[in-house]
This record gives sequence, structure tokens and C-alpha cells, in this order.
Amino acid sequence: MSENTRKISQEEALPLGILKRYLFNNELIKNVKSEIEIKRFSGGFSNLTYLLQIENKEYVLRRPPFGAIKHGHDMSREYKVLSNLYSEFSKIPKVYSFTSDASVIGAPFYIMERANGIILDYQEAKRRAISPNGFKTISNTWLDTYIELHNVDYKKAGLADLGKPEGYVERQVTTWTKQYLKAQTDDISESEFVMKWLQNNQPKESSSSLIHNDFKYDNVLYKDDSWKEITTVLDWEMCTLGDPLMDLGTSLSYWLTDADHDMLKKGLPSPTIFEGNPNRLEIVEQYSKKSGRPIHNLVFYYVYGLFKLSVIAQQIYYRYAKGYTSDKRFAYFNKHTQLLFVIAKQAIQKNRIDNLF
Repeated sequence: MSENTRKISQEEALPLGILKRYLFNNELIKNVKSEIEIKRFSGGFSNLTYLLQIENKEYVLRRPPFGAIKHGHDMSREYKVLSNLYSEFSKIPKVYSFTSDASVIGAPFYIMERANGIILDYQEAKRRAISPNGFKTISNTWLDTYIELHNVDYKKAGLADLGKPEGYVERQVTTWTKQYLKAQTDDISESEFVMKWLQNNQPKESSSSLIHNDFKYDNVLYKDDSWKEITTVLDWEMCTLGDPLMDLGTSLSYWLTDADHDMLKKGLPSPTIFEGNPNRLEIVEQYSKKSGRPIHNLVFYYVYGLFKLSVIAQQIYYRYAKGYTSDKRFAYFNKHTQLLFVIAKQAIQKNRIDNLF
């Protein structure tokens, strides 16, 4: 995993003695008196991810954010996925232990290996000055891995009880609508229009598969800068069973292009804006061709992805507004929520997913 860590703040601190005792009891260290250094991976806005360095070993600890709205932060679910999936899809980190005992660090958490490779976020891509041909390889590798994941035999992996594919589209629209209303702080006029449109324009499920629900460049690890192999897919907290085209819609919401709104590019900087990356429609066409899945109702899936992203941004802002976190990055996330609703409305009214402004 690329070195993208920082010192932990006081509010993020972990109880060292109790944590070391837990590591010892799970045979991950040999001595509870060993020195431990803890850092936090600085990427991401959801579950907290810590780097533990002890006895010349490195582990990663994942826990829910402080003051989190419960939906979407089920650590036992994430641990189950990673524990079972490895036999059918090896591009995941190995996991070692899980506990729901809040007396250890105050929340459920699990321990996994530290995977190594290149995480391609915006800053990393900019620093490397990747060529257009490089991005063509990067996007092809990313898409091939995505399709590989959607083709996993989840029943063989023992994950048939992870979700209910039937009725997935309707449940997701209903669930995310409820989540938005629960975390709502501002009056956003476009929100009612978008939520009503999603309720009234739902396609039937195209098929069912294991879906990641957060598959983007900075959630995969490339083996090296040939960009031809992804070794690890990260961030499985929202993995479930459902329509793979709903998963694709989520990824499209993160897939920014240089033609997108400047505020969106600034608020959610993505390496997909650099030359050589396909636009969103080209991603859809390539996905359909490579996977053999026909894609209708394209605008619905993209608008759904934007809506879900707006809810996640709103939940983060809610935590900040309520004082559950003092992270200044979150102070203007309500503006991101509003912009995402505006973009979703534009996509609906213009009936397309690119060149919306």
C-alpha cells in the first residue's frame, strides 16, 4: 500500500495497552510490552483505517468512523466478505481477526494484512505525470478487474446469504432516500425532484452478482507502474449481492472528466480527468462489450450513483455539523451534496451522462 499515512489526532487515538493485549491474544504479536506505532491512512472519508507497526510487522485496523450513522459501517459484514471471498477472488487483503467487543477500542474492528502496491489517487497520478497511453492501460486493467469481480461465483464463495438480489433496485432507492432524509440538514430544492424521479423510473434487475459498491481507482492497488495488474481491491464495507449495473452506476459517479463542473473536480479530485482516460459513456460501452451485458436505462444508473454519493457526502457533513468530528475537510460537504443533486437533475433533463454543463 502506498505510504499515505499521517499521525493520528487525539480524537482518533486508540488505547494502546488494550489493543496490544488483543493482538497478543490473537497470536499476532509475541509480547504485550512491545513498542507500537500507530498512524492513519489519510485517504477516504468513511471507515477509519489505521496502520499498526509492531515487532517488525505491519497490520491494518479498520473501524467505523466516530459518531457514524450505523448504515454502511458493519465491520462484521466486511470481515465476512474478505474471509470467504479469497478462494474465488484472490485480489483482496488477507484478514486475521475480528471483534464486536466495544470494550477493546470502543467499536467493532478487524485486523488485516498491509497490502502493497500503487494507489492511484489524484495527487499520485499528478506526481507521476502518467502519459495518455499509460491511462489507457490503467483504465483497461481497472475495468477488466471490475468485470472479473462481477463474474465471481458468490455461491461457491459461501456468500449467497450476503444479500437478496431480487428487488435490489427498489430497495436501494428506498434505503438511500431514507438515509438522506435522516441526515438532512439543508433544504436542497433539487433533492425532491431527483428522489421522485428515481422512484418512478426504476428498471428491472439486469442480473445479479457480487457487487463492491465503491469500485474506483483509489480503492485498488496496482502491482507496479506497468499498470497491467491489480493485486488488491480495498474498501469492502458496502459489498453485497445485487445488480452489477447499479454497481457500475456508483463507479460512474466517481468517474470525473475534464468537462465536469469545476467545484466537483475540486471537491472530489480524480485521476480520471487526465488525458487518456475514457469518458463515462466510453466506460459503459467497454463494460458492455467486455462483460456481454447489454446496458439500457443508462441515465438511471448514473443518477442513482450520484444520488448515493450525495447521501454519503451528506452523512459525512451531518457528523461534522453535529460535532462528532472536527475534521475541517468536512465543513463544506453540504455544498458537495447540493452540487451532486444539481448534476443528477441535469443528467435527467438532458438524458445523458457526459457534457452536462
